[in-house]
Amino acid sequence: MILIDYPFVSDFLKKTIKENNFEIIATSQAKELINDISLNWVSEKEAKEVISNNPETLVYTNSENSISWVFKNLKETKLPHQIQFFKDKLKFRELVQDLFPDFFFKTVELDDIQNLEVSISDFPFVIKPVIGFFSIGVHIVHNSSDWETAKKELNYENLKSMYPKNVMDASTFIIEEYIEGEEFAIDCYFDDDGNAVILNILHHKFSSGNDVSDRLYSTSRNIIQTYKKSIEAFLNPIGNKAGLKNFPMHIEVRIDASRKIVPIEVNPLRFGGWCTTADLTWHAYGINSYEYFLNGKKPNWNEIFKIREDKIYSIVLLNNNSGIESSEIVAFDFELLQNDLENILEIRELDIKKDPVFGFVFTETSKDNKQEIMTILNSDLRRYIKV
Repeated sequence: MILIDYPFVSDFLKKTIKENNFEIIATSQAKELINDISLNWVSEKEAKEVISNNPETLVYTNSENSISWVFKNLKETKLPHQIQFFKDKLKFRELVQDLFPDFFFKTVELDDIQNLEVSISDFPFVIKPVIGFFSIGVHIVHNSSDWETAKKELNYENLKSMYPKNVMDASTFIIEEYIEGEEFAIDCYFDDDGNAVILNILHHKFSSGNDVSDRLYSTSRNIIQTYKKSIEAFLNPIGNKAGLKNFPMHIEVRIDASRKIVPIEVNPLRFGGWCTTADLTWHAYGINSYEYFLNGKKPNWNEIFKIREDKIYSIVLLNNNSGIESSEIVAFDFELLQNDLENILEIRELDIKKDPVFGFVFTETSKDNKQEIMTILNSDLRRYIKV
């Protein structure tokens, strides 16, 4: 059963719902986003009864915003409890504390941040909202200068959000040790036996040590083959502790030079936000992640790699890091961007005055052309902005 909510649903997900006749819950938000009476709509009342009476019913949502519907309507099921384990970063750290006993974390109220004393021995660390989304309010602090910068930005005015409080709540922050290594994002689900099924692994690349943006995620045959087995072994104990079965998630981790994996955060009941990572998985590997979860399918990676090109597939999130106020911007030149990249598979244009980004592009890049990916990662995008 699929739960649709704002801010965005992709044409690919709409097509998948229609072609598979998947049940879709008839919330007002879903009907506004998908105007198609031929879909297999299920009333909210019926959906509540079905899921409550059959706890093994598979539920997928495209958006964090729909968590409030789950909390309101499915109180008698285990879903709200499981979601809270992951959405609340403090509860998640407490859940996995015995798996990562040396990992340091503590909480601080937003009102207390300005007077919080930190010492040299505390660096480096990360501070972020206990309940957060889209890297809002996240700061990597390497030294006293970084800390002063973070404190200036961590206030209610800067942290006002378009998202509901159960998606983004800046009243309480978690401070945790900075994890060295490369960051990866994983789309997966836990099957009816509680085993993790990996649908994609993406390298989350950053432009610098202080960069916390979501500008670039890339996947490739090499990434899957290098990390799949170790990530499965990492995921299964976490799923076991939370009692996960028939449960999709998008999890972010860091992997250090010794291949030690440490979790950063987990996004429950969905894959990457704004229908990004699941749709890229289709472009890259021909895997429809929505179908795979809801139909209990598992990728045969050996067969997939026999017929898929060995290239790099990326999501580029076009965030406004130009320094230009959105009110001054009249357009973003996607045509020029298309000329600058080897092969754009899909462009999703958004309105920077309404949404937090100009849009998303999905790209295919030859392995010997990695520089174009690094160029867009480090770009301030002014080249494409019309004021």
